[in-house]
Amino acid sequence: MRLVLIGDGESPHLLKWARALAQQKPAIELWAASTRGFAPEFSFLLPEDRRLALNTRPAQGGGNMAVLAQLPRLGAWLKRVQPDWLHAHYLTSHGTLAWAAKRGWGLRARIASSAWGSDILVAPQQGWAYRWLTQKVLRESSLCSSDSAHMSERMRELGAAEVMTFPFGLESLPKQNARKNPWQFFANRGLEPIYQPQRVIDVFRGIAARQPEARLIVANDGSLRAELEAAVARAGLAERVQFVGRLDPSTQGRYYAQSRWYLSLPRSDSASVSVLEAMAHECLPLLSDLPANHELLRLPPGAPRHGLILPEDMGMGEGGAQDALLAAMQDLTPTPEAAAAAGAANRAWVAEHAMFGPAVQRFVQRLREIQQE
Repeated sequence: MRLVLIGDGESPHLLKWARALAQQKPAIELWAASTRGFAPEFSFLLPEDRRLALNTRPAQGGGNMAVLAQLPRLGAWLKRVQPDWLHAHYLTSHGTLAWAAKRGWGLRARIASSAWGSDILVAPQQGWAYRWLTQKVLRESSLCSSDSAHMSERMRELGAAEVMTFPFGLESLPKQNARKNPWQFFANRGLEPIYQPQRVIDVFRGIAARQPEARLIVANDGSLRAELEAAVARAGLAERVQFVGRLDPSTQGRYYAQSRWYLSLPRSDSASVSVLEAMAHECLPLLSDLPANHELLRLPPGAPRHGLILPEDMGMGEGGAQDALLAAMQDLTPTPEAAAAAGAANRAWVAEHAMFGPAVQRFVQRLREIQQE
């Protein structure tokens, strides 16, 4: 089976897919086309003659005509490769390139599309053109993948015929031998508006007002960093909130391992890899009230809880909202032993339900079955 990945070759997420696909048995003949360049690690997975770098610099917000201008180059390359599958990652950009190339160059390849989150949960609401493109890609795809049941349902509503649902999980479980600081909080989503880092700071401020031992580590970077650092200083929390910027995997793993609590409060999200990483490190997540987060924490009535979903006002403002959050955290961890057991349960859930290799193996098996139908 000859499969071409189409996506951003500089993204660690596409690299992760490439690693998983390269390990499949029977082997896949793997190729890749990137709208940007390729991360150096790709050279260990694919020889240069199986890679096409279009070297554009697409913007996250869309309107990337430079990418579409490279369609003739991509189409001609794919015509030479003659793949069985075009596997597009992020539907409104790379999915569009896949179906346009298939149609324009008469390719026999089928299309598989993997949604990443905002391409389904945000882009179709940005106007009729984005919605039309999303629907077109979904309808042209023989198989789609999604990392949450909520997003899968939305994809079906938009026209997807078959969707496999599995978390964009971990390649291996991290070692966990560090002692947890019971009042250390870790946050590492991007410092951009969609991730609501100001809400992370506000929630922590309420906790810190009642718990003098509380400390917050803020990793990652973004356009709001300077504003957030100024807000922390004005609140008198400069000694208790540390901004550490972008981290290498080893350093980030150390912060996960030392922290009891993990804060992730975006306004839109699917099943976050960062949340899964935190859970694998036995952190207890405090998450925004989104469908995918309920899926991760498995919170039907009466079920055991190993993290908290924060409604919009929980922990914000003064008085009752802050007291409600502290009370909920206390209920979750009444003793050090209970806190450790909750963290261990999170790690066990990730081990059973959110490992990436087995999920990709099932995905590839379905691709093979479709080929035989």
